[in-house]
Amino acid sequence: MQHSTLTAEQVRALIAKGKLKDTLFQALGIFFLGIGLIVIFLLVGDMVMRGAERLNLDFFMNFASRRAANAGILSAWVGSLLVMTVTAFAAVPLGVAAGVYLEEYAKRNWVTEIIEINITNLAAVPSIVYGLLSLGIFVYAFGFGQSILTAGLTLALLILPIVIVSTREAIRAIPAMIREGSMAVGATRWQTCRYHIIPYAMPGILTGVIIGLARAIGETAPIITIGALTFIAFLPPAPFTEVSAGVNAGLFDWLMSPFTVMPIQIFNWTSRPDPAFEINAAAAGFVLMVMVLSMNAIAIWLRYKMRKNIKW
Repeated sequence: MQHSTLTAEQVRALIAKGKLKDTLFQALGIFFLGIGLIVIFLLVGDMVMRGAERLNLDFFMNFASRRAANAGILSAWVGSLLVMTVTAFAAVPLGVAAGVYLEEYAKRNWVTEIIEINITNLAAVPSIVYGLLSLGIFVYAFGFGQSILTAGLTLALLILPIVIVSTREAIRAIPAMIREGSMAVGATRWQTCRYHIIPYAMPGILTGVIIGLARAIGETAPIITIGALTFIAFLPPAPFTEVSAGVNAGLFDWLMSPFTVMPIQIFNWTSRPDPAFEINAAAAGFVLMVMVLSMNAIAIWLRYKMRKNIKW
């Protein structure tokens, strides 16, 4: 049996060769990362330069108009905030509860495996499918019509798999000794989840929730499918305000109001032949991008803040 022994020079050569490969791979990664950042900065810079003249208070406080110079995004950004509110209230409690149940309570059998596989697959379903589903269920079957409630529930279905998966992954990251220690002193499974599992998993859960909402706020296909308006010059009725002679709006009347959102408004302006509307679209696109980046920044800040407070 023959043994090959490497000399010190050969070992050094192998180490140098490995370091050279690492350096080349690192340089290649930095190069492609730089290309991506340059493209992003160019696109964002072009959008800002084209829409800078419209980024003023009037742009935020005016309704849509047939005149580009007078058009604004008031109904669009208010509609986006209201739709996201409905989406959050519908998707977050249900998604977190489903994730906790599947991870902490559900028995490991073929039924659970089928549910988990379907949830994972639903996260990759095209958004237009959710729009068609909501059109048949919420608009026609339940009679909600083309309203803020329908839009919010549609986007809630869209991000529900993301919330469930992120909740489960956050719970899985908690060490098993936390559960064992809690139950060893007599805590029930619910007490363990309530006072230990959910608080410790909350940074990851919130990150998944806000990332899901950031995806939903930029969706266009399902909102168009359920009949969002491309031109709207009024706001939903505020609660308890007068909507007609002697009639006040109820607390939740705004849920059934027609709506538009930022992506729809941008789509409307980019489809017009007048080049002046492209300036409005660029300004609205920048506002939408800032909204999405702000949501992601909030997710990062919350995760950092909550992780600092966790003491195992």
